[in-house]
Amino acid sequence: MKNIFIEYPKCSTCKKAKKWLEENNIEFEDRNIVEETPTVKELTEWIKKSKEDVRRWFNTSGLKYKELNLKEKLLTMNEEEKIVLLASDGMLIKRPLIISDKGILVGFKEGEWKEMFEK
Repeated sequence: MKNIFIEYPKCSTCKKAKKWLEENNIEFEDRNIVEETPTVKELTEWIKKSKEDVRRWFNTSGLKYKELNLKEKLLTMNEEEKIVLLASDGMLIKRPLIISDKGILVGFKEGEWKEMFEK
């Protein structure tokens, strides 16, 4: 499986992560989170594999998250409803994402990425 890097090109953290991948000679397929928003099927699979709670996948600092008052709404939603919501708008998803056969990471913490790719 090829590494899939999912980003929003204008995001500074995504730019940092992409630069890190390039500097470490890690091949990846680049995907714009808005133009190619992950599907319900992809998100369901990735969230399960990441072993992270679905809430961790929300971009809590994003305008859309705040506009929709998701901090409150998520409390009453089940996992499937949350995933459908994430798939409805790429801007709701925390980014960048790296999807690899070595693991799945949400957000960019250099130490975590380094650890995953050194395996």
